[in-house]
Amino acid sequence: MNKRILLTVTFLILAIILLSYLNSVDREERQISQENAVLWLKYADENRSVSFADIKGLKQYTFDAVLRSSAGGEKKNSYKGVMLKDLLEAQGIQCSAVSQVVTRALDGYTVVLGSQEVLEEDNVYIVYEMNGKSLKTKQDGGSGPYQLIIRKDAFGQRWNKFLMELDIR
Repeated sequence: MNKRILLTVTFLILAIILLSYLNSVDREERQISQENAVLWLKYADENRSVSFADIKGLKQYTFDAVLRSSAGGEKKNSYKGVMLKDLLEAQGIQCSAVSQVVTRALDGYTVVLGSQEVLEEDNVYIVYEMNGKSLKTKQDGGSGPYQLIIRKDAFGQRWNKFLMELDIR
């Protein structure tokens, strides 16, 4: 009985050490994303960083959308950003060959987009401004530096604040 307990405790300690290590590696990527407004893009076994200058170099869109929140109700805001499909194409990724895009946020929230959603006109945006002001980082009480907005998502449940990574599949 004591051997089983000892083995179980040893296994749990090793699991905690491994998970802590994996989290610390990811923490550096998250910190860089927040501090430098870097968006990580994973595609075909390649990791790329997309800078704020890269995003600003694309066609910019300004649009209104209603933010729905359990804490604050509904609020109409004006957003500025780029269409996700434009960003992918600027990175040399043919959207028609993409089956899905998995978006990940600093806080671990994940949204999966199908190819039809990504290709749909006036639908999926990566924004960096709200009501004329840059999105603040989570540390500064904001929802940025980037936020994913799916305009045709009726309830806004799949919006992804603190966006830091796009995994293209």
